[in-house]
Amino acid sequence: MPVIFKTILLLTISNVFMTFAWYAHLKNLNNKPWMFAALVSWGVALLEYLFQVPANRIGFTVMSLAQLKILQEVITLSVFVPFAVFYMQQPMKLDFLWAGLCLMGAVYFMFRT
Repeated sequence: MPVIFKTILLLTISNVFMTFAWYAHLKNLNNKPWMFAALVSWGVALLEYLFQVPANRIGFTVMSLAQLKILQEVITLSVFVPFAVFYMQQPMKLDFLWAGLCLMGAVYFMFRT
């Protein structure tokens, strides 16, 4: 599998864990003390790092740091929007599209040669 695809796959998995670590406690642990929610989130975040660190190390062999960061942001939005709409039951907003278009502009500038 090409390095960029490995990086994208690992970063996507990492982002799923990251999104749940950051936001799922708002729905699932809303009635628990914040310290409990923080500890659970840290546990989930550990899983995130187990994918994110190798992804960045692998990706850095063929991409610049700035390219890795922009790739991460695109993946983050791609994971966050379905999470927000389907899991957190937030309304779909046209702003998600506008944010995505802005990120595509950032991708263009970071990856042009």
